[in-house]
Amino acid sequence: MHQHFGDTLKPAQLAQAVAAALTLISLPGYGTDSSDGQSVSLQAVTVTATRREESLQKVPVAVTVVDGEQLERDNRTDIATIAQQIPTLNFRTNASNKDTSLFIRGVGTISTSPGVEPTVATVVDGVVYGRPGQATLDLLDLERIEVLRGPQGTLFGKNASAGVLNVITKAPSAETHGYIDQSFYTGTESRTRFGIGGTLVPDVLRGSLTGLVGSYDGNVDNKANGQEVNGYNRKGLRGKLEFTPNEDIKLTLIGDYMQNHSDAPNGVISQSLTPAFANALSPVTASNGNRNIVSDYRSHVEDTNKGLSAQLDWNLGDYTLTSITAWRGWDNTQWQDGDRLATISTAFPGTEDKGDLSYDQYSQELRLASPKGQFLEYVGGLFYMHGKDDETYSRTLRTTTAVNRGVANYSTTSDSYSAFGETTLNFTSRLRGIAGLRWTHDQLEYDHRRVSTSATTVSGIQPSTSSSGSVDEDGWSGRLGAQFDLTDTVMAYLTYSRGYKGPAYNVFFNMQPRDTGALKPETSNNWELGLKATSFDNRLTTNLAVFHSEYDNYQANFYDTVAGQVVTRLINAGSVSTEGVEADYALQASRNLKLSGALAYTRARIDSFTCPAGAAASCNVNGKTLPFSPDWKSYVRADYSIPLDNGLDVELSTDYNWQSEVQYDISQNPDTKQGAYGIWNASVALADYNNGWRVALLAKNLTDKSYSPLLASGTGYIYRAVARDDQRYFGVQLRKDF
Repeated sequence: MHQHFGDTLKPAQLAQAVAAALTLISLPGYGTDSSDGQSVSLQAVTVTATRREESLQKVPVAVTVVDGEQLERDNRTDIATIAQQIPTLNFRTNASNKDTSLFIRGVGTISTSPGVEPTVATVVDGVVYGRPGQATLDLLDLERIEVLRGPQGTLFGKNASAGVLNVITKAPSAETHGYIDQSFYTGTESRTRFGIGGTLVPDVLRGSLTGLVGSYDGNVDNKANGQEVNGYNRKGLRGKLEFTPNEDIKLTLIGDYMQNHSDAPNGVISQSLTPAFANALSPVTASNGNRNIVSDYRSHVEDTNKGLSAQLDWNLGDYTLTSITAWRGWDNTQWQDGDRLATISTAFPGTEDKGDLSYDQYSQELRLASPKGQFLEYVGGLFYMHGKDDETYSRTLRTTTAVNRGVANYSTTSDSYSAFGETTLNFTSRLRGIAGLRWTHDQLEYDHRRVSTSATTVSGIQPSTSSSGSVDEDGWSGRLGAQFDLTDTVMAYLTYSRGYKGPAYNVFFNMQPRDTGALKPETSNNWELGLKATSFDNRLTTNLAVFHSEYDNYQANFYDTVAGQVVTRLINAGSVSTEGVEADYALQASRNLKLSGALAYTRARIDSFTCPAGAAASCNVNGKTLPFSPDWKSYVRADYSIPLDNGLDVELSTDYNWQSEVQYDISQNPDTKQGAYGIWNASVALADYNNGWRVALLAKNLTDKSYSPLLASGTGYIYRAVARDDQRYFGVQLRKDF
C-alpha cells in the first residue's frame, strides 16, 4: 500500500504551513535603503521550462536556476558538484562516467546497461542526451542550468519521468568580446578558459568560440607504485554561429568537442569485512576517510563527447516554428582493477576489466508555439530520436595457476517517435488552465554474444552464451492543472503529471538467459501544489512546492552474486513513492548584500518491492529509503560587495550545504550509509570591471570534512568514492576581459 503525504505531515499542519508562507510572501514592499535614489531589486530570471522563454516566477513548474558564471567562480565544474547546490538533485558517481546517474526528488536509474534510458533527462541547448554518462560534461560556456523537478514528459520527452536538467549555453554577443580565465588550486589543479565572440557580418551573423584546458593530479595515492590518482586531463571547444538573414528567421549552429582522461580509482577501500582482506590490502588501512589504494592495474577512462546541432526559429506571423536537428557521438574506454588489490593469491585472484563503448544518436524536433496573450496558447510538436550503441567488454581473471578470459560484444538500437502538445487556457486575467499530452512509441532491440576460455563458471566470468531480442511499446504522458494569481506578485498552481519511461533490457558483460526478458515501461503519477511570490519591491522571491509522486514498474538495480562476484541486476522492482516540500528563496537585502538558499524535505520510500528469483541480498526492504536520497538537504549562500573609491570592488562570498544521512544501497546494507555532513566554502575577490579584470581567492571545505559520495560493497569489503573536496583545499582565479 502506498504511503501518502498526510501520513507524514498532517493536513492541518500543511494548511498552517501554507498559510504562514502566504503571510510571509504577501507582505507589502518597503522603500529601498539606497542613498542615490536608484532602486534595489533582484535581477529577473528567465527560463525555458515551458519550451518558450518566460519569467521563473510565472511558470507553473518547480524550477531551480543556477547561473553559469557563478558555478565557474565556485569551481563547480561538472554535474557532480552542482548537486551540492541544488537540494532536490543528487548524483551517483563512479570510477567511469559511463556508470553515473542523476536523481531528482529521490528517483533515478542506476545501471551500466545501454538498454535502459535515464529517469532524469539531460537537455543541452534543446538537444536531449540519450545516455546518462553523457551528462558528466564539463560546464563550458554556460549561461545557466535549470533543474525542472517532477515528471516533465509532456514537453521534454519520455526519459524525463523524474525531472530534467536543462542546460543553456551563452549566445554570441553583438559586441566583440574576449576573455581568458586562469585558475590554480592546491593539488596541482589548473583550469584555463578562453573565449572570443561578436558580430561577423553586421545585422546578419554573430559567432563565438570558447575553449577549456584543465588538469588535476588527484587526491588519492596508489601505494603500490607511488602514483597520485583520482585526477583528470580535459580539453574542449564549443563554437556557435547565429545567422539572422531577416527579422523573422534565426538559425543557430552549434558544434562542441570535449576530451577527458581521468584516473578515478575503482573504489577506495573504506572497510575490510574479513581479516584476510585486511592483510591483502596492506600497507593500506581501510577507514572512513581513507584516500589510499594498492592497485596493480591502473583504473582510468578515456572519454570523448562531441556533437553538432542546427536550430531554426522562424516567425510565421505571430507564431514561431522551431526545428532542432542534432547528432551526438560518444566514445568511452574504461580500464578497471576489479579486485582492487596489487597481489594475486588463491583467496584473491586478480581481475582486470576493459570496456569500449561507441554511441551515436540522431534527433529531430519540430515545435510550433502560438502567440502569447490569447485565450488559447499552446506549444505542440513532433520528435524523433535514433540511438545506436556498440560495446566490447573483456575481463581477465588471473589466479596463481591459470589465466581465464571472457569477452562480450553487445549492441542496442533504439528508435523513439512522439507527438506532443500543451495548452494554456486564459479563463481570466488571473485564472489559467493547463492541459498537455504526449504519445510515445518506442522500439528497442539488443544483441549479445559472450565467449569464455572456460566451459564452466569461474569467478566473475560466466560461460559462453548469446541472445537477442526486441520490444515495442506505446506510452502516454501528460499534465493537467490550474494556475491562479492570488495577487499581482503571488501565483499559485496545482498540477497532476503523468510520467513515462520506456522499456529496457539488462544488457551487460555477464548477461545470462534470465536477463533476456524486456523490462516493462516505468510510469509515474505526480501531484504538486506550488506558490511563487515576489515581494518587498522585487527584492525577495520565495518559491514553495509540495509534491507526492508514485512510480509503478520502477526500474532499479538490485545487488546479486554472479560467479562469486557482487553484481547489480536491473529489474522491475515494484512500486515506490516520493513526497516532500521544497523551498527556494533569494533576497537582495541591500544594494551590496544578496542572500539566497534552498531547502528540501524528500521522503523517498519503497512501497512494494518485487524480489527477483535467486536474489543474493535481502528483499525485506518495503518501507525503506530509496538509494541516493537523503531526507533533508539544504543550501545557503551570502554574497557581499564593497565598492571602493578608486573603481575597485571587493566581493565576499560564502556558502554552506548540508544533508542528512543517506543510504547508497537499495538492499539497505548497513555498511553503505553516509552519515549527515555539511561543507562550508568561502571566497574573496578584487575586481575592476571598468578595466575588465578580477582576482579571487577560494577556500573549499573549510572545516576539512571527509565524506563519501558513494559507498558500495565488494566481496569482503566496502569501498568509497573520493570527492574533489574530500579535504580542505584552496585556489586562486585570474580573469581578464578584452
